Amino acid sequence: MSPSGLDQLEAALAAGQVVAVPTDTVYGLAVDPRSPGAVERLFALKKRPGHSQLPVLIADPTGLMDLAEPTATAERLISVYWPGPLTIVLVRRAAVSFDIGGDPSTIGLRCPSSPVLLELLGRTGPLAVTSANHHGEPPLHTAGQVRRSFGKGVAAVLDGGRCDGTPSTVISVRAGEVKCLREGAIPFSEIAELAAGTKP
Repeated sequence: MSPSGLDQLEAALAAGQVVAVPTDTVYGLAVDPRSPGAVERLFALKKRPGHSQLPVLIADPTGLMDLAEPTATAERLISVYWPGPLTIVLVRRAAVSFDIGGDPSTIGLRCPSSPVLLELLGRTGPLAVTSANHHGEPPLHTAGQVRRSFGKGVAAVLDGGRCDGTPSTVISVRAGEVKCLREGAIPFSEIAELAAGTKP
């Protein structure tokens, strides 16, 4: 991705607009959750209920420390599956006040493996990103599909070719207990074994 293309995305995000990006799973819609009105704009565009929390992507696993309260179990899972298709819902740090929907005491985090997305995240900081589709519809796999589906509702689309991955597995980790919130690219049975210490 050229620096000018990333500049365009960075400017749109800073202005509170919605952009589309390729991830290591499927195409995603992204906003800066700290930009006023951006999350509301994304919920409206996706037609997603406001009680459903948006996951947040970070450029590096160490970025978790700024946003959530880590646990030994979460750190074990992160050491194996990040960067990659695992979203972990943890207790949110009290200082993190932006609204991403859902329970304000928690935050779902993921470090993706897409190089171009990691480069963008390195510039912008954490982004709220959800699959690029209207709520309840199948995920979109190409930039063209995103443009046709959302039109001018998306300020910029980063074309990264076809994304044929499976959406991430979503888990919660609280007080050492691991729960599956959505089965995805990584089988939850594998995650549970590792979390319990039974998988080498």
